[in-house]
Amino acid sequence: MNVTVKINQADAAAEIASTPLELLNPAKVERFADDTIWPVFARLRREDPVHFTPDSEFGPYWSITKWNDIMAVDTNHEAFSSAEGIALVNLVSAAEQEKIMGPQRRGAGFITMDEPEHGPARLAVSPTVAPGNLRTMAPQVRERAGLILDSLPIGTEFDWVDLVSKELTAMTLATLFDFPFEQRRKLPWWSDMIMNRPGHGPVESWQQKGAAVAECFAAFQELWDQKVDAPPSNDLISMLAHNPATRNMPVENYRGNVVLLIVGGNDTTRNTISGSVVALNKFPDQYAKLRANPDLILPMISETIRYQTPLAHMSRVATRDVEIGGKTIKKGDKVAMWYISGNRDEDVIDRPNDFIIDRERPRQHMSFGFGIHRCVGNRVAEMQLTIIWEEILKRFPEIKVVGEPVLNFSPFVHGIETLPVIIPTRN
Repeated sequence: MNVTVKINQADAAAEIASTPLELLNPAKVERFADDTIWPVFARLRREDPVHFTPDSEFGPYWSITKWNDIMAVDTNHEAFSSAEGIALVNLVSAAEQEKIMGPQRRGAGFITMDEPEHGPARLAVSPTVAPGNLRTMAPQVRERAGLILDSLPIGTEFDWVDLVSKELTAMTLATLFDFPFEQRRKLPWWSDMIMNRPGHGPVESWQQKGAAVAECFAAFQELWDQKVDAPPSNDLISMLAHNPATRNMPVENYRGNVVLLIVGGNDTTRNTISGSVVALNKFPDQYAKLRANPDLILPMISETIRYQTPLAHMSRVATRDVEIGGKTIKKGDKVAMWYISGNRDEDVIDRPNDFIIDRERPRQHMSFGFGIHRCVGNRVAEMQLTIIWEEILKRFPEIKVVGEPVLNFSPFVHGIETLPVIIPTRN
C-alpha cells in the first residue's frame, strides 16, 4: 500500500510540475481526496503566489497562497466581502441542488455578513463559547471523553473517526445547542450531508441530500420555537432567539447560522482529533516526545491545527479593484485564501512540512482565520482536543494507524472520512 501511495505522489508531482502555470486549478477536488495537493501549492508559492484560474468547475477565481498575502486579504473586510459565501462553489453541483431545494442563498449566517450587520450577529452567540462557559462545560466533556475511550476495543481494528472523533464532537455539539442528546449523531451526519455531493460521504443522491437538509432545518425550527418563548439559557439557539440583533432575523439567516454552527463545530474539531493521530503516527519521534511530556498536549494540538488545516480555504469577493502581490484583483472577482498553503509557507514557518509539537510559537497558524471572521469557536475546539488527549495519554501507550486514511472529497473541508487504527494495550 505504501509503495502505491509513493508512486502516485511522485506521478502527481511530475504532472503538476509539467502543467502550464495558467492551467493550474488548485481547487481540483481529486487532489484533495488523494492527498496530492502539496506540490500545487508549493509551486504556486514559488512561481505565482497570487494566481488566476480563468476557467474551472467553480468559475474563474484567484488563489492567494502565501501567508502575508492571505493576511492582507483576510484582514481587509472592506475590500473583500463574505456576502456571497465563504467557499468556492461547484457550479454544476449548485445547479443540481437548486433543482431539488429551490434557489439557495450562497450565505446567510453571520460569517457571510459584512459590517455593520456582522458584529452584533456574531456577538449573539459569543457568550456560549466564552471561556467562562467552557470552564463550566469542561468536566462534562471530560467525563464523556473518558466513557468514549473506555468503550474502545483493545487489540482489534476499528474506525477512529466513527468511534471517537465523531462521537466526542456530537456530544459537545448537542450540549452547545441543547439538542436532544440521544439524537446527537444526527449533527455530524447532517454536517456531512450538507458538505458533500452525491457519491461522497453519506450522500447517495440530490433527493436524499435535500431531504436531509429539510429534516435538519425542521429540527432546528422546532428547537427555536421551544427557546424563543422560554426563559433565556446559555445554549446557542437560546442566545440567537433572545438577542435583539438576531431574534427577528429572517428564516434563511437562522438556517445559515445553523449550518455555520453545525459544520464549523463539527469539522474543525473532528478532523483535528483524527489528524493528530495520523500526524503522531507519521512522526513517531513526536509521539514519543508527547508521551514523555504530557505538558506538550496544547502545543501539539496547535501544531495539528496548522499541519492538518481542517478548512483548506475561505473565499471572498472583491468590492473594488485591489492590488495584492503585484496583481490587480478586479471588483467582483472571487478570491480563495488557501489557509492550507499559508500554513506551509517556508518564508514564515520553519520546516513547515514537518510536524513539530514543541515549536517556539505553536499558535502561529492560519487555520482559524484572521480579522472580523476569525473562528468564533476556536476555544471550544481547543478545549475538546486538550481533554481528549489528556484522557488518551492516561489510558493508552499507543494508538497505531493500520491503514491509509480515506480523505474528504472536498477542496474546502480538509478532513478524514475513515481512519483504521488498533490500540494494542492499555496503560
